[in-house]
Amino acid sequence: MFRALKKRGIHISKLFMSLVLIAATAVSSGCNNSTESSTVSESNEEIGSNEVLFVLEGNDDAESEAAAPTESTLKMSIAGDYIIYDTTYNYANSLAGGDGYDFAPMVKNLRQFTEKCDLNYYNQETILGGTELGLSSYPEFNSPWEAGDAMVDLGYNLVSTATNHTMDAREAGILSSCEYWNSKENVFMTGSFDSRESRDEVHVLECNGITYSMLSYTYGTNGIPVPEGKEYLVNVWSAEGNDPQNDAEYQNYKNQVKKDIEAVRDKVDFLIVCIHAGIEYQADESAYQDDMAKFLADNGVDLVIGTHPHVIEPAEYIGDTLVYYSLGNLFCAQMQDQYYNKVVSILATFTVKKTVENGETKITFEDIDNELMYCYYNQSTWRDYYIVPFSSPEIKEYLPGYQDVYEHYKSIFLKKDPTLPVAEYAE
Repeated sequence: MFRALKKRGIHISKLFMSLVLIAATAVSSGCNNSTESSTVSESNEEIGSNEVLFVLEGNDDAESEAAAPTESTLKMSIAGDYIIYDTTYNYANSLAGGDGYDFAPMVKNLRQFTEKCDLNYYNQETILGGTELGLSSYPEFNSPWEAGDAMVDLGYNLVSTATNHTMDAREAGILSSCEYWNSKENVFMTGSFDSRESRDEVHVLECNGITYSMLSYTYGTNGIPVPEGKEYLVNVWSAEGNDPQNDAEYQNYKNQVKKDIEAVRDKVDFLIVCIHAGIEYQADESAYQDDMAKFLADNGVDLVIGTHPHVIEPAEYIGDTLVYYSLGNLFCAQMQDQYYNKVVSILATFTVKKTVENGETKITFEDIDNELMYCYYNQSTWRDYYIVPFSSPEIKEYLPGYQDVYEHYKSIFLKKDPTLPVAEYAE
C-alpha cells in the first residue's frame, strides 16, 4: 500500500498506547507514486479533516514488545540515462506504422527486472516536451511523450529530470514535461518543476511500511541560462571543472542541498539523491562526484544515484550510504568504440531493508544484483534498437565478444569495492 504521510512519534506506556496522529493525504494502491497525493507542505502543522486517527490499546508487556526489533522491506531497481535521438524516435514512429511513436519493443527486456520490484528508477536525460513543441535531437533535444509511456508501462515510477539537457527546449519544454509527468498518477518525478511552490514541496511517499523521498540535481544546463527569477525550473548544483574545494558557487549551493535534505530527512526512513554530474566518457568519478557523494553521505542520504558520464563508473559504500557514481547509458544511439562504452550500462536491483530497534531506524541494502545491459542498434541503418541483458542468451546474437566486454566493465565497476556482486553473463 502506497500513501503519503507526515511522521509523528508514538509514546508507549504500560497501561496503554496513546493516540497517534498521522497527517495523511489520499491513498493510492500499490507502491507507486503520485506527485499530487504524495505532497506534504512543510508549514502544515495543523490537524486537518483528512487526517487518520488510530487508537491502539496496550498491556503490561507493551514496553518489552516495543523494544523488539521490527523489519520492513521493499524491492528496488535503478537504471541509467534514457536518451532519445532523432534516429530513435524515427524508428519508434515506424514501429507505430507512422502514427505516433512506439518505444515498447525496444525496452521490453527491462520488464523482467521491473516486475519483481516495488520501486523502479531511471534518469530521463532528454526532456519530454512532446510533439507539439517540435521534436529535436542533439545538441538540443526535445523528445515525445510516448518515450516516457513505454517506461511507465514497464513499471518505472521514480524519474529524475535534472540533467544538462533539461533546458534544451527552454521553459516551454519543462512546463510541457511537468504537465506530462503530473498526468501520471503512479509516478514521482523530480529535478525540474513548473513553479517555486512545486520545487519547494516536501514529498513523503510510502511503500511496504517504508517512507521515502527523492531529490535530483544537475551540474549544469550546457550553457543555456535558466531564466532569472525562475531558478526553480531545474535544480542546478554547478559543478564544472575539477576543483570543488575552490569553487565558491559549488560550495555555496551546498547550503541549498542541505536545506532540501533537512526539509525531508526526519520525515522519511529512506532518502535517495540523484546526481547528474561528472566527466563524460571517463571511467573514474571526478573530484566533484567524490565531494558530492561524501557531502550527501555526511548529511544522512541513504542512496546516491549518479548519471551523466554515459559510461559505467565504480560503485561503493561511504559509511552506510550506497553510491553509484555512474550507471551509464541505459538507452541511446551514441557512437560505439571497441568496448561499446556508450551503450553498456549497469541496472541494479536490491532489497531496501528498514529495521527499527529501540526507537532507532536503520536502512540497509540486501540481495544486491548488478546487471550489465547492452543497448543494441544496427550501426548501418540506425534502426532496430533493443536493450539486452548480458545474462540473457540473446546477448550472443547481438554482441560478438560479449565475454570480453563483460570482463572489461566488471573490472571498472568493482574498482572501488570488489565485494559488490555482478550478475554472470550467459554461457
